[in-house]
Amino acid sequence: MMELLTSPEAWAALLTLTALEIVLGIDNVIFISVIVSRIPPVQAKRARQIGLFLALVFRIVLLSLLVWLIGLTEPVVTVKNVELSWRDIILIAGGAFLIAKATHEIHGEVEAREGEADARPSASAFFWVIMQIIVIDMVFSLDSIITAIGMAQDLEIMIAAVVIACVIMYVSSGPVARFVANHPTTKMLALAFLVLIGVALVADGFKFHIPRGYIYFAMLFAAAVELFNVLARRNRRKAARRPVS
Repeated sequence: MMELLTSPEAWAALLTLTALEIVLGIDNVIFISVIVSRIPPVQAKRARQIGLFLALVFRIVLLSLLVWLIGLTEPVVTVKNVELSWRDIILIAGGAFLIAKATHEIHGEVEAREGEADARPSASAFFWVIMQIIVIDMVFSLDSIITAIGMAQDLEIMIAAVVIACVIMYVSSGPVARFVANHPTTKMLALAFLVLIGVALVADGFKFHIPRGYIYFAMLFAAAVELFNVLARRNRRKAARRPVS
């Protein structure tokens, strides 16, 4: 442990891996922020806390099962000359779930079915939200940890990077969720992001890698445009309330 603390290479690996884990965690934060927006605020906060805690637990458990996890990358089935491992199958299933869920939510927003969430009993809605968060946490955790294994050799560095990234995810999830709830147009943008991420996961599962840099740049550009729209609407409202002299 002392060797790691005094090793510049270890610190460089920790910083690099932490930054990567934070970027990969953006997907998780967006999904949780969107999915909890359909339940009451008090339950939404609890669901967000449970979801992010589970994300941390899944990542640490997967790190402790490195041998089993590496075994998931061995081919188990071939589809049209494409060899698929259990990891690929999980990514395809998770990506398909994400696309289906985001498309369903977009349809709900377009049809303006505002009472849909309230149609279920409160406890049932909360349980369903937690179940969806667990499913997507497992998918994102698997992708995140396999990436970590490829970048770092020491288990301590991987665990430290994952814990730091999850703490930052927890701190940022509240403001992101409130922003999405307070600005309905950003929810549609977030749902579009989730469709894009789902497509990328399915493509990864079929061995067609879409560089994440392209995806995150598109998301960042669209988010910047939406931020300017939010600021413009806020300034117009202020101008409308200003008394005419």
